[in-house]
Parts: sequence; C-alpha cells; structure tokens
Amino acid sequence: MAGHEFFEPADRKRPVADPTAADPRAAEESRHACDPAFRHGVVVGFDGSTSSERALAYAIGMAQRLGSGLIIVHVANRLPTTVWAGCEPPVFVDVPDHRTEVLGLELACADHLTEVPWILVERGGDICHELEEVGREYEADAIVVGSTHGIAGRIFGSVAGRLAKRAKRPVVVVP
Repeated sequence: MAGHEFFEPADRKRPVADPTAADPRAAEESRHACDPAFRHGVVVGFDGSTSSERALAYAIGMAQRLGSGLIIVHVANRLPTTVWAGCEPPVFVDVPDHRTEVLGLELACADHLTEVPWILVERGGDICHELEEVGREYEADAIVVGSTHGIAGRIFGSVAGRLAKRAKRPVVVVP
C-alpha cells in the first residue's frame, strides 16, 4: 500500500524568499521542494465530497495509464478577517481544519489507491490558486477536479470553471 505525506499544513507559515539572495530561483526551489518521484504526476482536488470522489477515481485511472504518481490536494479553510474586524485590506486567518487528517486516514485505508503511488498535500487559501500552484511545483501533466452543482458555484463561479480559465496545464472536470 502506498503511503501519504502532509505538506505545509494550514497553520504553518510559508517561508518567504530572501529578496537580497544572489539567486532568487534557488530560494524559490528550496521553498517548494517536492518529492521527485511525483514529478509529472496527476494533481487531483479532494475534499471528500461525491464529486471529488469521482474526480479521484478518474485521476487514479489516469495516473495508472500514465505510469505516474497521484498528488491529492486538500485545500483547508481560510476566512478573511475583514468579516470580523472590518479591516480595509483583506487579511486571511487559517481556520483549524482537521479534515485533512481524517481524509488522509480514509485514503490510507482505501483499497482503490493500492495500485498507484500517492501523496496528500494540504494547503490553505484559494482552491484554484493552490491547485495550480501544486501543479506547477510538481510539473503535473494534468489537474483533475469534480464539478460543482451547488448554489455557491452558480453565484461565485465554480472551481472547475475558474481553474480551466487560468491554469497553465490541462484541467479535467469530472461530472
């Protein structure tokens, strides 16, 4: 059975590249070091919903066909403090989200993940941005997401639609 790892939990601050460093790209690479075994893998957004489970099933098959690893991404909740404080600039607060740990345990026990190497990456922030960022870091061949059928998707735009417009790599939307 393949294992999983947690990268960059929502309550850990990301290091900022030193602007005075001689080589800014070296600082950027050290900031986003990822397991080379998962380079050119398949990124899939997963939150435990029915649509994300279908996306995960599709991504597993895609990773098997490509002979690559699967990078499962859970984006934790972040809320703007402007909701409570009435601040002008939007400041984001990480809300404790233990859902990633629960999802990791569920995935570790899943029989359908035994045929493909996988990791679980936790991020905090905008879902579209974080999925694309993980895709960039791992030089992913594709990003797989489930479709949104709720009212929030109709009002604010679905994650799949926004991601398909801005992504620099193929996006597969699973209905």
